Amino acid sequence: MCRYLLGGLRACLGLLLAGAALAELPEPVAARLQAAKLPESALSALVMPLDGGPARLRHQSELPVNPASTIKLLTTLAALETLGPTFAWRTGFYTDGVQEGDTLHGHLYLKGGGDPRLTYERVWQLLRELRNRGLRRIDGDLVLDRSYFQLPASEDSDFDEQPERAYNVAPDALLMNFKALRFDMESDARSVQVRVEPALAGIRAGSVQRVRAGDCASWSRGWARPQISSLSDGGLDVQLQGSFPPNCRASRYLGVLSAPDFASQLTRSLWAELGGEIVGSTREASVPPEARLLAEQLSAPLAEQIRDVNKLSNNTMARAILLTLGAERPQAGLDSQAAGQAAVHAWLASQALHFPELVLENGAGLSRSARISAEHLGQLLLAGQRSAFAPEFLASLPIVGLDGTMRRRLNNSEVAGRARIKTGTLNDVKAIAGYLRDSAGRDWIVVGLLNHPRAEAGQAALDALLEWAVLPANPNPETAAP
Repeated sequence: MCRYLLGGLRACLGLLLAGAALAELPEPVAARLQAAKLPESALSALVMPLDGGPARLRHQSELPVNPASTIKLLTTLAALETLGPTFAWRTGFYTDGVQEGDTLHGHLYLKGGGDPRLTYERVWQLLRELRNRGLRRIDGDLVLDRSYFQLPASEDSDFDEQPERAYNVAPDALLMNFKALRFDMESDARSVQVRVEPALAGIRAGSVQRVRAGDCASWSRGWARPQISSLSDGGLDVQLQGSFPPNCRASRYLGVLSAPDFASQLTRSLWAELGGEIVGSTREASVPPEARLLAEQLSAPLAEQIRDVNKLSNNTMARAILLTLGAERPQAGLDSQAAGQAAVHAWLASQALHFPELVLENGAGLSRSARISAEHLGQLLLAGQRSAFAPEFLASLPIVGLDGTMRRRLNNSEVAGRARIKTGTLNDVKAIAGYLRDSAGRDWIVVGLLNHPRAEAGQAALDALLEWAVLPANPNPETAAP
């Protein structure tokens, strides 16, 4: 496991030493690990009560491990506490020109404010507000201002070289609709036809997918990375690859354009649909001080946005929130990600929480270097429950058996409806962390972090941990420990 995950003599030595004194795991958890051919040393686990009583389980809980998406708990709680639940992002159109009739003589500036969820519909509403001002023709350029974030020098593909996949879309100060294009596929017995929504002028799409017998519901098994090539006019040609079942329909979202190219093409396309015209080209620059505001959109508040982050484990939004912390708490010489990390550490210090092993990186868990211990995830969850914004934080977590990433797990178990659990999944990592109310009505923090090349096979063991925790240590609640 050291070779795959921890990479370094000190980390590996810590793992070996921790393995020498493992707390005994509950029998159902140990049995599920054994069935999955996973060693007990692959699991870090903590089960402790919210009321301050003794922990029921500590198993390698102080070992630094990769938490995958459970690190989003830290990003979202620090943001709630630092920015406040009503914090909102602003996106606006500005101009330095003069309107005469339906024509703007000057440039149209579009300033991004880092909104993590600037959807297609909200861009349309913003443009509609411009049209309601009587504007139709823009004589100048469309100028994009993406200066709110100082982005780190890294590429979308740094994680797994699949930058077009939705989970890999990088945040941007002017990220529209997650820069997502929907590729609709429809097949007959011999070929696959492709349509793209929204239909942007710079995108040409087609399919060279082979039609193979199969179940429509399992079409994604034949998916292969698309071939993307540049066109002479500056656009992109996207050819879908792999295989697809006959007489089926399916869709996949891909982000094949850069954030500024997508913003430019979507803005121009929607403006044309509204009967408008932009004469000039698209370029990037900051909004000049003398420019005046024409139209503005405020995002949904932070407390609402973190529901998508935690319930749906949205990587792009989590990364945008960390960047926002950095943009709102800038530090000289630091990009927005590094400043965001510093803001999180400052908040931890303000709460007297000391996590020396913490490696936050991008705040989403889409990382090979992120590290935290189960013990400190537990302390973080305790701080979340004690926060003034605890209702907003707890409401953002998936409810077991009901919604989010836990909607299809433990549906028929006693845990269903009794726990709010954030999940995490990477190659070599499987994780859970959150709150659980046992059948006697006592509230617990439960953390389980599996780090191993076979971690994907360990979901049943993590589910067994939740099922064990929901049964009270003392079946008589009147004599339960205080």
